[in-house]
Amino acid sequence: MWWFSRKGPSGFSASSTAEEVTQGIDGTGLTAIVTGATSGIGIETARVLALRGVHVVMGIRNMEAGGEIKDSILRNNSTAKIDVMELDLSSMESVRKFALQFNSCSLPLNILVNNAGIMATPFKLSKDNIELQFATNHIGHFLLTNLLLETMKRTAIEQRKEGRIVNVSSRRHQLSYPEGIRFNKINDKSGYNSLSAYGQSKLASVLHANELARRLKEEGSEITANSLNPGVIATNLFRYHSFIDGFVGLLGKYVMKNVQQGAATTCYVALHPQVKGLTGCYFADCNLAEASSQSAYPELARKLWEYSSNLVQT
Repeated sequence: MWWFSRKGPSGFSASSTAEEVTQGIDGTGLTAIVTGATSGIGIETARVLALRGVHVVMGIRNMEAGGEIKDSILRNNSTAKIDVMELDLSSMESVRKFALQFNSCSLPLNILVNNAGIMATPFKLSKDNIELQFATNHIGHFLLTNLLLETMKRTAIEQRKEGRIVNVSSRRHQLSYPEGIRFNKINDKSGYNSLSAYGQSKLASVLHANELARRLKEEGSEITANSLNPGVIATNLFRYHSFIDGFVGLLGKYVMKNVQQGAATTCYVALHPQVKGLTGCYFADCNLAEASSQSAYPELARKLWEYSSNLVQT
């Protein structure tokens, strides 16, 4: 990854790892939820945050896999604070159950990392009759964030510490439909393109963070909301496209980030002091970056918020 070595204003680059960008940061006393923490950069995000003293709650679908990952983290870091809770982001019922369970634990919540995602799946509707990628990558996180927001606000006030909401998006959000989110086409199977649908769901992640940041700033909450592109990473996200998956397996390590590098921007935005006070921003390679032109339209973000609110009925 030598061609990614140029450092940006933050002092980090695309070749920086999650451990490197959090070196020397003490997260003791902080509590974070990381969704999708049983594969890829989700595991590394949870591991590194725990390494820095953060109490990490892993929101995952597969409890058996989650237990194994927790044990693995503890074997290498016996003082880590790790909990595992069941969460299926494609199901609103599961999201509500998770939020109720977490809120009933009376734990603080300083950091919410909306990381979980699926990519380029064949057309399928979720249990709530929403296109599966949009349901998992956006609607599930939208509902989860809303249900946890009061706990985050209370934590920020009681601890006098800035709360941070981090939406993991993708470069693919820049390649979605020219007009942005096509609200009337989300559940339409005709003309369905799995990669375009993925891009649309990831554009929604950026717009969600932008509108949430605007609302939180307007009400004076000490909580920031940002989005990021972790980079092109050799993970199992490409499993639904055999050609791409084969390419990743053969050449991925030479032209893509590894998982340690892929989790760096997430950990940077979640924990680094340089990010304090920044909200409604987009990051890539641990530096401020420009998102797509579509994500810069406040009206589109507001429309998406209204559309999403109607879907989740909150």
